[in-house]
Amino acid sequence: MTMILASQSPRRLELLRTAGINFVAQAADVDEARLQGEAAEEYVRRLAREKALCVARSAPPGTLVLGADTAVVAAGNILGKPRDAADARQMLRLLSGATHRVITGICFVRAPETIEALRHETTTVVFQPLTEIEIEQYVGSGEALDKAGAYGIQGLASRFVTRIEGCFFNVVGLPISRVYEVLSSLPDRAEILES
Repeated sequence: MTMILASQSPRRLELLRTAGINFVAQAADVDEARLQGEAAEEYVRRLAREKALCVARSAPPGTLVLGADTAVVAAGNILGKPRDAADARQMLRLLSGATHRVITGICFVRAPETIEALRHETTTVVFQPLTEIEIEQYVGSGEALDKAGAYGIQGLASRFVTRIEGCFFNVVGLPISRVYEVLSSLPDRAEILES
């Protein structure tokens, strides 16, 4: 049996493949709006759960589904994917010269709706001060527009990061060691994990 990743994120797909985890990808159609007063940890855990359940309900019974969601928290703001270039610029100004947190929620659901695990991982990231020219050039590259917090640590934005504390892969979009920890505890892990 193959695990289903409830996402089409190229970064999550690459991370799972590189880690030797067998899966197929299927996008989940869920409303990603944050609930009023919802803390960042609750937000990403809820969305990870909703994505996994959305896909699991139409999967063959017993299929394992992984849902994930990532948010960046800076200056008290929860930053998802930017709406447009102006939103991306504003996010990068918040990150400039500051410390922020990247939080990813993961949820494993056994189809049709048994929750096997619900976790989150937090990584702290420090950015150097950015000039307006650097922000403009980065947004102009197009890299900022499809990522939580308007940056990809594994790409051009790597030059802005002075320090991280925690899981690097969490910042990319999926805390692989946490995913592996859960998968290793499941009875059907041999079908999902490459040796």
